Amino acid sequence: MGTRITPYVSPDLEAKKNQVARMFDGIAHRYDFLNHFFSLGIDVLWRKACIRILRKESPQRMLDVATGTADFAIEAVRMGLDVHVSGVDISARMLEVGREKVAARGWNDRIDLIQGDSVALPFDDGHFDCFTVAFGVRNFEDLQGGLRDMLRVLKPGGLGLVLEFSKPKHFPIKQVFGLYFKYIMPTVGRWVSKDPAAYTYLPESVQAFPEGEDFLTQLSEAGYVDVKAQTLTGGIATIYTGRKADHAL
Repeated sequence: MGTRITPYVSPDLEAKKNQVARMFDGIAHRYDFLNHFFSLGIDVLWRKACIRILRKESPQRMLDVATGTADFAIEAVRMGLDVHVSGVDISARMLEVGREKVAARGWNDRIDLIQGDSVALPFDDGHFDCFTVAFGVRNFEDLQGGLRDMLRVLKPGGLGLVLEFSKPKHFPIKQVFGLYFKYIMPTVGRWVSKDPAAYTYLPESVQAFPEGEDFLTQLSEAGYVDVKAQTLTGGIATIYTGRKADHAL
């Protein structure tokens, strides 16, 4: 059992998912700015790389878990996927910001945003052609439970795609990334978001996340087949993919 990484120190052992929801509710108003600032805009390129993978699937119904302010859902539609996206997140405030962005683009008929939990998704079995999670699985309180429930709502043969931070292994990106994540990000995040814990939690959660082969093992144990990993930008982020078996298990 790994160390329990949570945004806040909670004497009553408040559930991680409740702490994560509270944290994102608190920083929702500045989240988009900070997200793009901290990644130097590279997160946009990472999402585009994911959507190019999804385009080969020609999905009609897509689930975006931990959708936040709906950046991934919006980018999927903007890049021309002929798809309806259902976004799910536990933070009501993040979803409010996301709904404003969707409505401003006139895409309410293409994207719907729902408050919900990754371990109890409000959808029928086999409902989606694909799912995505961008920078969200490390916030799951029950990683295996979330992976299994996302698999449940995939149709047979459907694709699951996870985009997550990882830890670079080689000089000089390893050293620069470590310095940036450990010192610069928490300091700027504290100034801008007014939540000291939020951007201290981020590097801690990345450090604790079972990346690379360890996460591929987690996917396999949850029941995914054909699991793969593709590193991005010198190992700062990784795209993980896995499928639901074509045959009924």
